[in-house]
Amino acid sequence: LTAKNAPMRLNISEDFLNSGSLKKGRTVFMHIIEASERFFNEYSDRLFSGEAALCRPFSAAALVGEGSECFGFDDEISLDHDVDAGFCLILEENAFKKYGTALKKAYNALPKEYCGIKRNDASAFFSARRGVFSTAGFYKSLIGAEGVPKTLDEWRKIPEYALASAVNGKVFCDNYGEFTKIRNELLKGYPKDVKLKKLAARLSSAAQYGQYNFPRSCRRKEYGAAALCLNGFVTNVVSAIYLLNDRYMPYYKWCLKGMKALPLLGDSEKVLEFLLCEETSEKTASFKAEIIEDVSRSVINALKELHLTNGNWDYLEPHAVSVQQKIENRELLSLHIMAE
Repeated sequence: LTAKNAPMRLNISEDFLNSGSLKKGRTVFMHIIEASERFFNEYSDRLFSGEAALCRPFSAAALVGEGSECFGFDDEISLDHDVDAGFCLILEENAFKKYGTALKKAYNALPKEYCGIKRNDASAFFSARRGVFSTAGFYKSLIGAEGVPKTLDEWRKIPEYALASAVNGKVFCDNYGEFTKIRNELLKGYPKDVKLKKLAARLSSAAQYGQYNFPRSCRRKEYGAAALCLNGFVTNVVSAIYLLNDRYMPYYKWCLKGMKALPLLGDSEKVLEFLLCEETSEKTASFKAEIIEDVSRSVINALKELHLTNGNWDYLEPHAVSVQQKIENRELLSLHIMAE
């Protein structure tokens, strides 16, 4: 199968070709996450054999975490580095203590290549991403907490991209349910007050970068400063849009790509990309300023639809104040509006 901008091309092994409906010599496109799921399903019985068989009822298998493949964003360019066909095996804590070593040995004994993708078990980088983990250890490696954060302060300290990495990918199976239970709680998004605090900060920063400082920089013909203003505006608006959708913004290089799946304002991705990519000059400055105002109006309309503001201001900052005033926690409410 060949197509422009298609997922990565993999050379399927002879054994795999012979086991299915694919024809020998055929080249197909496949995302890593699909290859990893097939890899696990094909070798799960071998993994959970002998002593390791006892931990199967307390296990989950998934491809979740860091890397474009966990978001389904991998492509042919992804093949040049950091590619691995492995997956994550997550055990309940007691099962991990008893059988973790046996399962690690079974995992390390799996074929060193699958679907044309070489394994990277020897890499310390990949040993931290793939292999055998306890549930608490897996989540701690991604978000710094052994499960769902317990306090608002804990939630605030976790970067958005880390939370995005903790809930991406796919769970192939969860026999015990512990891993999925935590995942489902994280998928609900930030607690209300944390969301409002972050949203207020993003709106206020977007106003400063885009509506205020960008046109001023352009009037001074300081186009380097203007470019920095555009970057700040887009970064904060994108984060605000993810927050409005109760989603976590992924790592910066994937945040625009990930917007396409957002139901609310996800279609803003193209105009935001235009702001970043089109040259800023005397000829384009006023047009870009108009786009900034259009995007800001769209965000304001979304805030109104969600009953987060009811003001008629064109400037984002007073709406940020309105959002912050809805915070119930006194400590968060008392923070500077841009503190986040």
